[in-house]
Amino acid sequence: MESQPETSSIERPLVSVVDDDESVRESLPDLLKEFGFAARAFSSPEEFLASDCVGQTKCLILDIAMPGMSGPDLQRELKLRRQEIPIIFITASTDKTVRPRLLEQGAVDCLFKPFSDTALLAALNAALRVN
Repeated sequence: MESQPETSSIERPLVSVVDDDESVRESLPDLLKEFGFAARAFSSPEEFLASDCVGQTKCLILDIAMPGMSGPDLQRELKLRRQEIPIIFITASTDKTVRPRLLEQGAVDCLFKPFSDTALLAALNAALRVN
C-alpha cells in the first residue's frame, strides 16, 4: 500500500466515453487522463450499460449517432433508470439544430467534432459542477 503514488489517495472522477469511432475511444481517454480524470471507453451504449461503470461515472462523453442505441437513446435509458449522470454530447454532424435540442433535454454541452481541448475541459468542468 505504501508504494503507491500519493495521487492514488485522491479519487479521480471517472469520465466514461461512449463512441463507435475507435480513434475517439483511443485518443479521448488519454486526453482525459492528462486533465486528471480517470477514464473508460466503450464502443456502444449497450456495452456501457452492461459495465460496472454506470454507477461510478461522474460524467459521460457520448457520441450522438451510433449503430443500435443512439446517444440520446442512452440518455433516455439512464433517466428511466434514475441514473443522473451529466452528459456531454459529441458529434460529427453539422446540423446546428441538434445542440439546442440536446441542451433542452438536459445535456451539459454538445461539442462538434473536431473540438478543442479547451472546449472539452470547459464542458467537463461545467458537468462536474452540476453534481
